[in-house]
Amino acid sequence: MPKVLILTGDGAEDLEVMYPYQRLLEEGYDVDVAAPAVKKLQFVVHDFVDGFDTYTEKLGHTWPADVAFADVDPSDYVAVVIPGGRAPEYLRNDPDVQRIVKYFYGESKPVAQLCHGPLIPAAAGVLDGRKTSAYPALALDMAAGGAEWVDGDAVCSFYDFKIETPVGAGSIPMAEWNTVRDGKLASARLIFDTAAMAPLMPTS
Repeated sequence: MPKVLILTGDGAEDLEVMYPYQRLLEEGYDVDVAAPAVKKLQFVVHDFVDGFDTYTEKLGHTWPADVAFADVDPSDYVAVVIPGGRAPEYLRNDPDVQRIVKYFYGESKPVAQLCHGPLIPAAAGVLDGRKTSAYPALALDMAAGGAEWVDGDAVCSFYDFKIETPVGAGSIPMAEWNTVRDGKLASARLIFDTAAMAPLMPTS
């Protein structure tokens, strides 16, 4: 089976890891969760509360990592998913994370980056001249990385993707998506946009 890599770590947004993970399995892909070390990861759940100027954070699921970043051969994978949460804040400094992300961009393989996830490719220097969505507070970070930040549910390319419209609350018909073509990159602003974007399904 073709394999998809999820780059994540402690403090990742729970839904942004688990939703793509489950959907990719449903579509017949093998999925490896990569992290700084092979261990049990602690994900978190962010939410918005009236009267707060930013989001709150609670503990979410725990999940085992399959492989350490240092041991990842990115050529073994057909696509990569970069969830958000707090994890990208520190993962972007990891040389192996940058190596992996540069491979996927350099080989024009599908990349899905959610919420704070685009901090990683920005740090890797691969967003220059590209369009990307991200958590709105990261608009300046995206500009500093050379990207055009787009305020949309999902910024997607359909060149080599099979995109499944999800079933359930929050799903949006594909025709209503705010989409922008940009190579094999798809990105989303918030966890609430994850269902609207749906996981990427490479066709080869």
